[in-house]
Amino acid sequence: MKPEIEARLDELESRLAFQDDTIETLNETVARQDRELLRIELQLKTLADKLRDLAESSSVPGESSGHEVPPHY
Repeated sequence: MKPEIEARLDELESRLAFQDDTIETLNETVARQDRELLRIELQLKTLADKLRDLAESSSVPGESSGHEVPPHY
């Protein structure tokens, strides 16, 4: 094979190996972020449930649970 073609082939193989490594790194990053996002969504749902339970338990029966103007207004 001609030296020019061999040099170009070596360069292309090197670039391909670098791209493969980059793709694998990006794939791992996306997978980690997906797991983290699922964990955060679960925490948010749990927090929303706790907040709703707290709001329900703190309301007095017969009273409106909406925001009311304080009596001094």
